[in-house]
Amino acid sequence: MLPISALSALLAATLSLELANAHGVHNARAHHDIAKRQTTAVALAASTSSSAASAAATTSSAAASGASGATTAAPSGTSAATTAAAVSGTGSYNVPPLSAINSAMPSGATPTLSTTFSPGAQPTYSGAPVIPAKFIFSSADWPALDRIPPTDSDQVKEWMKELDGHDIPDITPTVDGECASDPQAAAQAQQRGWWTCGGWTSGNDIVACPEKNTWGVSFDDGPAPYSEKLLKYLDDHDLSATFFVVGSRVVSYPDILIAEYMAGHEISVHTWSHHPLTAMTNEQIVAELGWTRHAIQTVLGVTPTTMRPPFGDIDNRVRAISNAMGLRPIIWTTGPGGPFDTNDWRVPAGEHTGTESFATFESILGNASTMDTGFIVLEHDLFEITVDLAVGYTLDAALTHNPPFKLESIGECLSIPMNDMYHETATTDIVGANSTSDSTSSNSTSGSSSAASGNGATGLRLPSSAFVGVAAAAVAAVFAGSL
Repeated sequence: MLPISALSALLAATLSLELANAHGVHNARAHHDIAKRQTTAVALAASTSSSAASAAATTSSAAASGASGATTAAPSGTSAATTAAAVSGTGSYNVPPLSAINSAMPSGATPTLSTTFSPGAQPTYSGAPVIPAKFIFSSADWPALDRIPPTDSDQVKEWMKELDGHDIPDITPTVDGECASDPQAAAQAQQRGWWTCGGWTSGNDIVACPEKNTWGVSFDDGPAPYSEKLLKYLDDHDLSATFFVVGSRVVSYPDILIAEYMAGHEISVHTWSHHPLTAMTNEQIVAELGWTRHAIQTVLGVTPTTMRPPFGDIDNRVRAISNAMGLRPIIWTTGPGGPFDTNDWRVPAGEHTGTESFATFESILGNASTMDTGFIVLEHDLFEITVDLAVGYTLDAALTHNPPFKLESIGECLSIPMNDMYHETATTDIVGANSTSDSTSSNSTSGSSSAASGNGATGLRLPSSAFVGVAAAAVAAVFAGSL
């Protein structure tokens, strides 16, 4: 069995390799190389895991708790295999100094879940179904991790029926979800309602919290090993957040997803493979959303009513399909100064330092304080670096800001009851009919760039190839019996 400490070392090494070899943030070829790179990475991880497992040992122990079905674990030891000494962290969350947070930062010890939950455990909100039987990953039951799923399966054919009776616009897929690669589509951005090129949104998109000085806190691309550190901070500060989860990560780290959900955080769909949705066929979009819904429902017993498109890449066709499948789109705010993207993803990509990312966030807070509404910000919990930035710096900065900000999950800031965040418990349809005939540009009201120049908030482009490293480590761990 592969201990979590050995998995941590393997994960860190694989991610570092992927990031070093990536071609650049806006290079769509990184997406197209996934199939070949995944085959190599999985083989490497499978080979490495057996030796890592024999070299490492776990020190955690567990004790049963009350009727909730929770189990509390003792803290684990430090990583058994590292290539360099980790930077000494500060504070109760062991976060490095801001100046030390960069792509060359050695990996720290992987957190161990402080609480796990048994099948039958009861979630915190009224009427919720109990946690289902323990999830056991079998590759035969799921599409390949981090690849766009096939569209000829019985499951996808059944999900396609959900589009019946809905008006799905006949919009040609973009080349790769990027403005520069598809000037013809970019010139039609307003008609398409294409957010990537001009920040175009439509009636039902959630793009901000209604109340001034309220931050709808969210994190993308997990669950991942360092999400536990983030969960501890949120619990210690009595904060809730919305987690936009990738289906391939859900089946890789089901216990972390359960911990997020059982702590009272909101879970939302972020596709199966984290590829640009506007570049896909209708069938591929349905497959991406459907498999992620299915993964979440299998692990948690509930199906989200919201989604976030990777990179914010959405148009009226993607909106209509999402709404037909019962998923309301959520994007981050475009306010004064442009899209509220912390650029935390650029730090593991080697494009920014932690100091530069935090300066971007401080600018966002300053601009947000001038708005008449609240706001939503793009942050990630996939990498240790992005979690450290949140736990050590961005969340604290918002809590101590003058004027102070109120931090809530996105559903909470919109006064949406937790029951309505999931289909199984919803009493109100929060999706409704999404108007796709009239698009409005959030950029046009904020003085940001026009459709011709793009929205400038492409999100986690580079690490999409690094997802392969996460998948490789997860697959190796699954087959080693540790997850």
